[in-house]
Amino acid sequence: MNFKLTTGKNFETSPAMEELLDKKLAKLDRFFTANTDAHVYMGSTKGVAKVEITVPVRSGAIRSEKSGNDVYALIDEAVDSMEKQLKKYRSKLKDFYQSGKTDKYEPQEPVEEESLKIVKTKRFAVKPMDAEEACLQMELLAHNFYVFLNSESGEVNVVYRRNDGAYGLIEPQPDED
Repeated sequence: MNFKLTTGKNFETSPAMEELLDKKLAKLDRFFTANTDAHVYMGSTKGVAKVEITVPVRSGAIRSEKSGNDVYALIDEAVDSMEKQLKKYRSKLKDFYQSGKTDKYEPQEPVEEESLKIVKTKRFAVKPMDAEEACLQMELLAHNFYVFLNSESGEVNVVYRRNDGAYGLIEPQPDED
């Protein structure tokens, strides 16, 4: 596995850090093809070091983020966390495709707030997949929602985790004025 290292302001990596990162990421090679690139960010904010590892997978990305004081320990923890997530991903993917699930989720209407203030805009490519795959990807990223291109309808949809632990699916519907 190849990795692209990005560092934050006022953060210097040592050859030992990069060697450790290369050695640790090599144990993840069994999950990927030879040309897979991992994106690694290492930085420090207010004296707290941070290591983030993002690896693209077929249906999106898997990400591990660790913060603390010892950068070397953070590298170990982030790679170990990534390995656990990859094992879980592989297991869920295997179960998903072997089960042949076809059940649908009930769409829920989003709740609107009276005053909105957008403080950040994020742009990303939406990948075609079905709702079940999107739920799997959301779980792997440990997010509460996931935006995807529905492979069945060709429209952008959102899956989200409901308060009761189940999943919801938001599908666009034409305005009927």
